Amino acid sequence: MDGGYDEGYRACPCFWGDKPGSLVAKLLGEQNFAKKLVLDLGCGEGKNAAAFARAGALVTAIDCSELAISNGKLAFHNLNISWHIGQALDFPLRDQPYDAVVMYGLTHCMPDRESIEFLIDRAIAATASGGLHILVAFNDRSQDLTRAHPGFHPTLLPHKAYLEAYRSHRILLATDTNLHESHPHNDILHHHSLTRIIAKMR
Repeated sequence: MDGGYDEGYRACPCFWGDKPGSLVAKLLGEQNFAKKLVLDLGCGEGKNAAAFARAGALVTAIDCSELAISNGKLAFHNLNISWHIGQALDFPLRDQPYDAVVMYGLTHCMPDRESIEFLIDRAIAATASGGLHILVAFNDRSQDLTRAHPGFHPTLLPHKAYLEAYRSHRILLATDTNLHESHPHNDILHHHSLTRIIAKMR
């Protein structure tokens, strides 16, 4: 499930722009990530991965779209990012845990609720104690998908379900707000209700 994003990646390299998402920018403004291990799951073309890399982090970026990874390598060729084409649900675990895991616009692309819960649990297991999760996902409150995302059927969980996924950890920030946007390849104004979470692992 790519949400039709390959069409956008093909038409407009840097489809998502080159500036980090708001939660990534917030964390980078507050904390030092030099030499920290960061995993960007569902990285797209890598704008968040690039921001962490510029801050001195050691970044692994994974996306299922070959086009997205190819565009990212071109856009951010001068940064030390380890790029991988692959599925988020079976990303390789490593002996040394990550200091931060980013899941920006990823979980709603999973096929069902069980897959989302499995992915979050696996990401938690791969994160160091005191490490951070940044999660942004469509939720089930209000979505305008028909015109801008034809054929895309995301898995929409309640905002509370994402809070529940981090019930054993410390939630530093959690919001449920609407995002109004248009994509550069079609300029169709639409909106999404978004869950945004920053959580610190116990």
